[in-house]
Formats: sequence, C-alpha cells, structure tokens
Amino acid sequence: MNMGMRRRRTVRQGISGRQLLAAQAAVVGSLAAALFVKELPGIVRELRIYRMTGGLRAGHRYP
Repeated sequence: MNMGMRRRRTVRQGISGRQLLAAQAAVVGSLAAALFVKELPGIVRELRIYRMTGGLRAGHRYP
C-alpha cells in the first residue's frame, strides 16, 4: 500500500445541470415564440372584429 499516491478525481464529461436548464429554457422559449408568430394573424383578426363590434362600450347590444 503506497500512501503517497492519491486517487485523482475523475472529471465528468457532459453538461452541468445549469447548462441543461438553460438549454431547455431556450427550447421552450423558441417554441412559444414560434406558436405566437403562427397565431398572430388570427389574433389580429379577432381584435379587429372586437373593435368593430364596439369592444367594452357595446354593452347589451351584442349578447
């Protein structure tokens, strides 16, 4: 038994938990942005219809 020799710590290969979390956040953010861009024309159309019908001022005219 040689007491002078120490075990070397092994270096883990791969990515850390923080890097993995950042990568997942980037993926989810890009998917949310793509969905928003895809649905934007429909949202704009709905807003135009809402404004044409009077919005909140319409009151009881449109049930």
